[in-house]
Amino acid sequence: MDKALYNKTKCELSRNYWILIILLSAVVFQGCREKPKEIKILFTGDILLARNVEVEIKSRRQFPWTNMESLFKSEDLVMGNLEGAVGKPDNKLISDSAAPIFKVPKSNITLLSQAGFKIISVENNHSLDNGDSGKTETINELIKTNISPVFKDNSPQFFTIRGVTVAIVAINLIPSHDKTCQQIPSIEIRQKLRVAKNLSNMVIVFIHWGSELFEWPNQNQRNAAKWLIENGADLIIGCHPHVIQQPEMIDGKPVFFSLGNHLFDQKDPVTKEGLMIQCSINNGSFECKGILTHTGRNSFFPEVIGDTDYSFPSVPLHNTLNISGITLRQVLTDEKGRIIIEASSNGKTLWQTLPMDIISISKGKLDGKNEYLFTLERHFSNMDDDIGIRPYVYSVTKTGLISRWRGSALAWPLLDADVLPGNNQILCALHRGDSFINLNPNTNKTHIAAYKWDGFGFKGDDDSSAYLSCEKYYNLK
Repeated sequence: MDKALYNKTKCELSRNYWILIILLSAVVFQGCREKPKEIKILFTGDILLARNVEVEIKSRRQFPWTNMESLFKSEDLVMGNLEGAVGKPDNKLISDSAAPIFKVPKSNITLLSQAGFKIISVENNHSLDNGDSGKTETINELIKTNISPVFKDNSPQFFTIRGVTVAIVAINLIPSHDKTCQQIPSIEIRQKLRVAKNLSNMVIVFIHWGSELFEWPNQNQRNAAKWLIENGADLIIGCHPHVIQQPEMIDGKPVFFSLGNHLFDQKDPVTKEGLMIQCSINNGSFECKGILTHTGRNSFFPEVIGDTDYSFPSVPLHNTLNISGITLRQVLTDEKGRIIIEASSNGKTLWQTLPMDIISISKGKLDGKNEYLFTLERHFSNMDDDIGIRPYVYSVTKTGLISRWRGSALAWPLLDADVLPGNNQILCALHRGDSFINLNPNTNKTHIAAYKWDGFGFKGDDDSSAYLSCEKYYNLK
């Protein structure tokens, strides 16, 4: 063989050898890369840190969650429902109600943190046991122990774990000592679910509802669950009945009607059985299983007794808002409840907003061509000399939000507005029954209107089909 040809062939073989080695190394490296670790969230039922539970804690001088420390530490988030409040008892509330008052010692709040709870719902019929000041004090004590309190006014709360954003909305349908509670259907809850769905990958509703000691869900629970799912809930976790209620899949979403008691002092055998729900998020979906607990005859401290036979299919996560190739998600809620939105593209963070007092968010091709961000925000206006719901339209760019329009409340004072699903050139609005000329914020009357974007703002849409579509959208029942 010619020497020059031999050297050339040798060089090519050597080069091909190293190319092969590099390619094989890349394949091996890819195969050895650690798979994304699954995200695990654990939910427990009702927790009492007062009355006989407090007595047991003091007398036994033992930690209530000794048997669960390893389980709790293996979870990314652990959430439960705290019954009662710290602070001084409100004598008026006590005298006006026959229901028990759960006065929680401040020192017992730290036990929740020591156990591994990261989130606690304080939205239930006992959160006002010590009045408004007691609820506020309870919230502050939880924050001091690095626990995130979730309640109606600060919902939704967002938690981002390894790139997945989870939103939690807390709701109470059981009247408190002051006779107040939320109602479903609800414009306010619908708005909260809208924000949660559009700025997270998974919406969890933690709800206080149902009939005490009933081992099956009532019709009101079923109706509420269906409405919550229709408006964006991916998973529903229920408390209050103090007994386990059989979970179900409703419209493809798991509903755990009642987890029963977790740490409580009720003595009826059925109230000593509890259910914890462990949800695993992996590969773009989540799946939940049940873990049964039991409290012994002479104790109120829970122990794990095994898994349940509940078998539900996995549920896909959903994407957050994407406008013109830019993904938006919520990354932080400040101390005033305002949210900070982060924008990213191709995995790269582009910018974050300043804190925004957003109560609703959606998108639409308002002009039929370009996608816009539509929000409802709380701001002061000279139209009514009040802080109220104000509509905004933004363009979303790689450098930030550009305000295209803002209005006091369209043509009349506003309760809600949203881009119509299925026809995102129409804006549907639910107005109060009064007007800016003759203000009456306490009116119970409402009316519906349909609007179209003209490039400079919104004008009334005279098309009867648009109005009928908006009327159907706001048929909350």
